[in-house]
Amino acid sequence: MTQQKMRCAWAERSELERDYHDNEWGIPQHEDRRLFEFLLLEGAQAGLSWVTILRKRAAYRVAFDNFDPVRIASYDEDRLETLMQNPGIIRNRLKIRSAIQNARAFLRVREEFGSFDAYLWRFVKGIPVTQVWPTMADLPPRSTVSDQLSRDLKSRGFGFVGSVICYSYMQAVGLINDHIAGCYRLLADGEE
Repeated sequence: MTQQKMRCAWAERSELERDYHDNEWGIPQHEDRRLFEFLLLEGAQAGLSWVTILRKRAAYRVAFDNFDPVRIASYDEDRLETLMQNPGIIRNRLKIRSAIQNARAFLRVREEFGSFDAYLWRFVKGIPVTQVWPTMADLPPRSTVSDQLSRDLKSRGFGFVGSVICYSYMQAVGLINDHIAGCYRLLADGEE
């Protein structure tokens, strides 16, 4: 008899969420384009469920030039209007404008720090914060560190980077590795 893996409860709602939980969520990311991808997607997610964004991720990849911040930073009003007509993405003018604004801010940060990775990971001193929670209800929506990241990103011209979005972003790219007690990923990641 095969024993089923125990996962965080949110990951059991769909195959897409299981795959994301098992193969991406909480795993440290250091490649700048990947870090930008998640920043763009987390901003698009604001007010929506993450599974909605996961379902649209492939369309976002095409619409936003494979998350190339240099290309996105060059988008003009005509490109914004084209994106507003794309049914594969969230057609919210503020979110699309923010993605363009964030690409420009991302490039400034990369210029200042050498990479966005170097900038971002200093918020956790280069070491992922692993946290185990008794239940989903115990998992916090934000933290002191996400508050700090949010303030700093806003001061650098980023939009759609409130503390709750930043906390989700930090989880997505592995700065924070949150799991519910008993989740197999804790053992897979070397935690007791």
